[in-house]
Amino acid sequence: MKKLLFALFTSVSFVSVAQEKLSTTTGHIKFFSTTAAENIEANNYKAVSAITPETGKVVFSVPMQSFEFEKALMQKHFNSDKFLDTKQFPTAKFKGSIQNIERLNLTKSGSYDAVVLGDLTLHGITKPIKQNLKLKIENGKVTGYSNFDITLADYNIVLPSGKPTEHVAKTVNVTVDLNFNSTLTASK
Repeated sequence: MKKLLFALFTSVSFVSVAQEKLSTTTGHIKFFSTTAAENIEANNYKAVSAITPETGKVVFSVPMQSFEFEKALMQKHFNSDKFLDTKQFPTAKFKGSIQNIERLNLTKSGSYDAVVLGDLTLHGITKPIKQNLKLKIENGKVTGYSNFDITLADYNIVLPSGKPTEHVAKTVNVTVDLNFNSTLTASK
């Protein structure tokens, strides 16, 4: 009987020590390329992200074929095997952590500057990155925002052969805009 009560108590304790996880499946990623010849902008509303406030762990996944362009030809070139090759490299991923999580009180309304350090995988290449993430808590809702540049050559993304380079910037600006939902998950 003691063993049964101990097992029941342990199981209940395991489930009740759940931690809150912030997540989204509709994150917005925008990239913008500007050159003297033309500007190129694409939007993606299918980014998946999660933050574990207790540990600061951050994960992110972006389906590359979900970027939408103003012109269909731009989208075709973007996805082609001569540029991003989204069939071979269907997702961009980030795994890392908020370095200053102990200074953030995500249960209290306000704006917080987070420093995120981790690995970004794009086009099959993984590189360490460090970026700022602005977190805002208002009425229990958490949003996240970041803006940074990516140099295409760092991820072995070469400009399409035969195209004048003045149409595609060597560095693109990326904006991340997230509206998180809270969910409870059992601690492991």
